[in-house]
Amino acid sequence: MSTDTAQTADGIILTDMAASKVKTLLEAEGRDDLALRIAVQPGGCSGLRYQLFFDDRSLDGDVVKDFGGVGVVTDRMSAPYLSGATIDFVDTIEKQGFTIDNPNATGSCACGDSFH
Repeated sequence: MSTDTAQTADGIILTDMAASKVKTLLEAEGRDDLALRIAVQPGGCSGLRYQLFFDDRSLDGDVVKDFGGVGVVTDRMSAPYLSGATIDFVDTIEKQGFTIDNPNATGSCACGDSFH
């Protein structure tokens, strides 16, 4: 896991590596009106699952923070589940993608996509 962090947003940490990847993806899309939305939804084999996606919507109660020019949005229902979570981007020979290290997760499934 990367130890470099951009800043904390109500307990959420987006690493510099993750912020850089989000910027690259947005530039490839040619969009500057999108933010990275991080949400927790019911589902998965452990009860809750993460959702990361680009969003241009603004919902009532959203927590919006800037990480080096990258807008990160969390809805008010998801924010307590994500407090203290670190979102990183890994690019190794074994795996590539965004990872979430969440101290609030008391257990997870084998695939790592769901937690409780």
